[in-house]
Amino acid sequence: MSESLSRTTVSRLPAELRPLADPAELRTRVVHFGLGAFHRAHQAVYTERAAALSGEPWGITAVAPSSTETVRALREQDCLYSLTSRRPGGLRCRVVGSVVDALAMGPDAGAVDVLLTDPSVTVVSLTVTEKGYRRSPFSPVIERLATGLAARMRAGAPPVTVVSCDNMAANGAVLQGVLYDFVRSSPWPDRSAVLDRMAESVAFPSTVVDRIVPATSEADRAGALDALGLEDALPVTGEPYRQWVLEDCFAAPRPPWERDGALFVPDVTPYQLTKLRLLNGSHSALAYLGLAAGLDTIAETMESDWGERLVRALCAEVSPTLPAGGPDPLAYADDLVVRFRNPAMRHLLRQIGTDGALKIRERWLPALRQLRARGGSTPVLELALAAWTLTVDQPVPAVLRAMDLADDDTLAAAITARLPALRAGRIEI
Repeated sequence: MSESLSRTTVSRLPAELRPLADPAELRTRVVHFGLGAFHRAHQAVYTERAAALSGEPWGITAVAPSSTETVRALREQDCLYSLTSRRPGGLRCRVVGSVVDALAMGPDAGAVDVLLTDPSVTVVSLTVTEKGYRRSPFSPVIERLATGLAARMRAGAPPVTVVSCDNMAANGAVLQGVLYDFVRSSPWPDRSAVLDRMAESVAFPSTVVDRIVPATSEADRAGALDALGLEDALPVTGEPYRQWVLEDCFAAPRPPWERDGALFVPDVTPYQLTKLRLLNGSHSALAYLGLAAGLDTIAETMESDWGERLVRALCAEVSPTLPAGGPDPLAYADDLVVRFRNPAMRHLLRQIGTDGALKIRERWLPALRQLRARGGSTPVLELALAAWTLTVDQPVPAVLRAMDLADDDTLAAAITARLPALRAGRIEI
């Protein structure tokens, strides 16, 4: 039986497989809510390289909102895990060491609150998906974060920056709004003072994050074992491409993520909308149409006779809604085709299709409304909506009512007309 990944066993690995920064030399300066694969394949990687290149001890304590099992498994490995880059020419695996502790938000609430008031913690980040920003009732993450920030304000601790890394337009402003709403609705007698202090001492930059990170499979675990010679209960895999664009409005010290290629800009909106509407939008469209065609993965959709045409047609249809100052839409579509076709990736359509009602509100509907208000044609978005309608198994009028589109009879008719072909597994671009 193989040994497990740990600080002891990792020290015996070849240098190219070991963490870039020695975990023993890092300390918690970032608290991150969300212990999923995406954070471990994205922000944790940028933070590790920033620490290694700068010599600064930027470590992360990751807080799992619900999964105590993930926390237990990560702690048993001294918070180490492997990351495999799925390159078309082969896999490349190494151990990441920027996460220095893991907590479960419920059982470890006291420890989480202590960290949120710790002066040495200057960044709090989140990957909790769109549903984590719920207002009514407030999500547990929002409640925990608001309570901890309020305690920090009362303690007079130094400023802090709260960084949303979820796929929402203006995610920083959305997070700020939800947190402020929580404080306003709280029974705290000092809520006005807390809000005033937060306005002075807490920044909420908007961000754009991008890397395709499939759900971990047993084959991934076997691959990590083969590469490392060590058992890893929590390996992650991702495509080679990754991007991080951040609004440059931090209130406190931060890791020098730009040392690893992160981009700091005055306004992330052009990048954010390009990513949401082109990448995320086409990803969701491929997922629902692929499911209608009986396929399993994004790579399989791109092998079909309609996959590339769908991506390019959706990008062309939606690009007139994008503001100036972002990536070139045609070049961006070219990159998407290459990324989605990567044969080393096995990104499951059902994983991408989860929480569709929340995702498509961000990814499809704003562009759809803009185009239709201008009298524009929207055949690709209509096709995508028809495919999504099949997955929720509800009548078209009910779906459009839920999306605040009930008064658009032309749209309802166009979606309905697409359904027979989709039910037969035919994708007609």
